[in-house]
Amino acid sequence: MTILQIVEIVVGVAMIVFGILAINTKKLINSVIFLSVISMLAVVSFMLMRAPDVAITEAVIGSGLVTAIFVFTLYTTKKAGEKI
Repeated sequence: MTILQIVEIVVGVAMIVFGILAINTKKLINSVIFLSVISMLAVVSFMLMRAPDVAITEAVIGSGLVTAIFVFTLYTTKKAGEKI
């Protein structure tokens, strides 16, 4: 087993672990952070598969833009019981 295969396995397992954490966490902001980490691990995975164009797209759109939209939406929605 080469070092590249070991890194691929570690990245894959880390993505699964962060996915489970994102589902099971109580705070929505923590879920957004975990999903952002999954997206960055996907960037690493794409680079290991020698697909830099897909990795750059995932980094910009998946990690950057989607995370920013999620955070913006969380902070602009009103809390339950909060007056307008």
